[in-house]
Amino acid sequence: MDELRTRGRVEVGGLSALFFLHGAALGMWFVPLSTVLDAHGLRAIKPWAFAASAVAAFVSPLFFGAMADREASPVKVLRGLALATSGAMALASTAISLGWPAWLVLAVIQLHALCSSPTFSLSSTIAFARLADARKEFGPIRAMATLGWAAGCWLVSAMRADTSPLAGYSGAVMWLVVAAFTFVLPAEQRLEPAGKLSWRERLGLDALTLLKNPDHRVVFLTAALFSIPLAAFYPYAPPHLRELGFQRTAAWMTLGQVTEIITMFSLGALLLKWRLKWIFAWGLTFGVLRFGLSALNSKAWLLSGIVLHGSSYTLVFITAQIYLEQRVEAAWRARAQALMTLMTGGVGNLLGYLGTGWWFSRCSRAGGTQWPDFWAGLAVAAGLVMANFLAAYRGKRRTQGVGEKSGPL
Repeated sequence: MDELRTRGRVEVGGLSALFFLHGAALGMWFVPLSTVLDAHGLRAIKPWAFAASAVAAFVSPLFFGAMADREASPVKVLRGLALATSGAMALASTAISLGWPAWLVLAVIQLHALCSSPTFSLSSTIAFARLADARKEFGPIRAMATLGWAAGCWLVSAMRADTSPLAGYSGAVMWLVVAAFTFVLPAEQRLEPAGKLSWRERLGLDALTLLKNPDHRVVFLTAALFSIPLAAFYPYAPPHLRELGFQRTAAWMTLGQVTEIITMFSLGALLLKWRLKWIFAWGLTFGVLRFGLSALNSKAWLLSGIVLHGSSYTLVFITAQIYLEQRVEAAWRARAQALMTLMTGGVGNLLGYLGTGWWFSRCSRAGGTQWPDFWAGLAVAAGLVMANFLAAYRGKRRTQGVGEKSGPL
């Protein structure tokens, strides 16, 4: 028994370290990207730069998710992608620093997105395969990614690199650390024999059959639609902070990670006591409030909205990941998580980055950005998503379909 407990602590420690490093690598690029592009005369491509991850999410996660289910260990797939992401991030930072043409900078950013897009769903797959009870254990482990994200942002601000390509170079080094760390993780054997695969199976498109289940469909659709207004948070909250007089914006943005960590540690207890429907509903409600408070256009209210971001994100997106782990067979686990990445990071973010970019331009006048109008419009959009979810989700088992676990929710 003591040996099992020790092994369990080692597993949790290893997974926690993986998520911490992974979160730091992601945050060191994604959060400063907006202000780095602004500082180097690339503001015009900013919506497209953030949309690059959405474009990548249409293909990359499903392809590598199918590979991790059928052809290779998720650990080995993550290792290769971490190395590729490191190289692509360093190249993108060089392109920005040397003043390459905007279209070429954007092309390199797209290459980086293709490499990094599948990585977080793979880390989640690795974690779920090792946890005895994901409802209780995944929240605290996933919180380490948020803590890593915050630590990465603090490091960027400590180096005074909020507007410098140095942030990207530092992130590239962190991706090398992630790749090195995968060597201490035991490689999982694939759960489904590869056999002779069709192109549809190799691309992971067979995962779309999961959408036949009505509850699955509502969860996927809600996460995708909520990603649309959420896409405005990182591109436009930092410039709003700077306009209000804040300087180290990457560090201020980590206020949202504080409540994210607290909520993740509380998520296990919430999942045992509340129906999934009401956890989602509270997350969506916090999302509406987050944009509504930002619309008040003052330092205190904008910071209050940033603080609410963490709880909103966790109660919607992390709960959705746990839902899939509970309702989808292990052999489909990587594809299910990859499909969620496609719906949120692909469909949702592509519409979000381009749509909120258009909305931002509509709210910008000669005298500056009309921030109350901008954030209020996003609050209305989030409210519509919440209303649709409450009307459509039932939380009852229908028939068991392909890749589904049997039993109650």
